[in-house]
Amino acid sequence: MAVYLDNAATTPIRPEVLEVLTSHLGVIGNPSAVNSFGQAARRLVEEAREEIARAVNANRNEVIFLSGGTEADNLAIKGLFEARNKDAPRPVVISVATEHHAVVEAVEYLEKHGADTWWIPVDSRGVLNLEALSDFLAVRGGDVALISAMWANNETGVVTDIPALVALASAQGIPVHSDAVAAFGHVPVDFAASGLAALSITAHKIGGPVGIGALLVSRATELGAQIHGGGHERGMRSGTLNAAGAKAFGKAASIAVAELAEESSRFSALTAQVVAGVLEIAPEARFSRGDADGLPNNAHFTFAGCSGDSMLFLLDQAGVAVSNGSACQAGVAAASHVLLAMGRDEAEASGCLRITLGWQNTPRDIEALLTALPQALAGARKAGLPN
Repeated sequence: MAVYLDNAATTPIRPEVLEVLTSHLGVIGNPSAVNSFGQAARRLVEEAREEIARAVNANRNEVIFLSGGTEADNLAIKGLFEARNKDAPRPVVISVATEHHAVVEAVEYLEKHGADTWWIPVDSRGVLNLEALSDFLAVRGGDVALISAMWANNETGVVTDIPALVALASAQGIPVHSDAVAAFGHVPVDFAASGLAALSITAHKIGGPVGIGALLVSRATELGAQIHGGGHERGMRSGTLNAAGAKAFGKAASIAVAELAEESSRFSALTAQVVAGVLEIAPEARFSRGDADGLPNNAHFTFAGCSGDSMLFLLDQAGVAVSNGSACQAGVAAASHVLLAMGRDEAEASGCLRITLGWQNTPRDIEALLTALPQALAGARKAGLPN
């Protein structure tokens, strides 16, 4: 039986969430229509909006539904930049090189169209250097349109000190966006308390369906719309809403938050089992985030002299699905941009493995991983690193 330990990519949909999704797929109305069919669909959307708002401690009007985390990141970054440059030039965008590609490439897009970018440096664990940020803001704070920094890294699991970052930004009146896709459902996420202008979350990381997510946008924040054609969702995101998907997302969010404390404890124990087992098999392996605060369900390692792609393939052949965290664009494998930003060389950044846990995982799954790992490592060492 195959073992799935790649929940940072997509967590299997929960049975109770699947039931909610399938039971509402027959709802045929457009939530924007005024007829009874449309209003039935609208009720599903608004019920889901309430559930998401409760899950992240937000006002219901702050929940903007869209297709997922990538769209949410793009809307937040491009929309904030557009709005902040409407009345006065603020050309600087600040982010972190360890961000998800949805953030990095959105920032690079703005750079190609005239923005100045500055990347907050990180240490060898992936922790942000907030002192460097403070120094930069002291000189150029008035020129900054926005800051985008993820709540927790999707590859290494390291958690960002969002309150400290927001405090620095708020002193200069700078809005902050955070990609909380990896964090939501695994650590407490409180939008109201965070002081953030915008926050990205998505359903398929917490046992919900693929294709539905949300951007939390504070009532004081203005965004320039990036998709036009109807002015839905406070005028920020046009398009017919996925009513069944939104309702299922709301269910998944409610479950994730209700079970967070219990699941966090369970994940921490399983992750400790992973870390101890991996280091016993391969003492030279490096736990990527070291002693930094991290997600309870994430264990990310590098293995000297091994190709991460080879390890992934060999483990998959043994029935264990994991990830190596490296980007693969146009069919060409690449070293992890996250590890490169953390100061690793190309060889180490190419030899990584990410194990991420979901609601369905048990100690038996960890045993299956640890049983398959020695042979996979031997094969990967024999294959060596790609030229």
